[in-house]
Amino acid sequence: MENPNHSLPSLFKQLGLDNDPVSIDQFIATHSPLKPELHLADAFFWTESQSQFLRDEILDDADWAEVVDQLNVMLRKGRQG
Repeated sequence: MENPNHSLPSLFKQLGLDNDPVSIDQFIATHSPLKPELHLADAFFWTESQSQFLRDEILDDADWAEVVDQLNVMLRKGRQG
């Protein structure tokens, strides 16, 4: 069975966030850079359900894990100008 290929916009949609390119860029700009010691799922800006989803996907190495990792990297680096 093949794993689904999820995109960053589909992750934002899954999290209930606006998922157009401008909104994603704005989200990254607003919430980055995250402190190195802070786990992505523990960031203050997630709701409890968003945090649990992110945590579960990473811990279970589930379908969304790759794109969650991508978001994590983006939030650590901040906006690339």
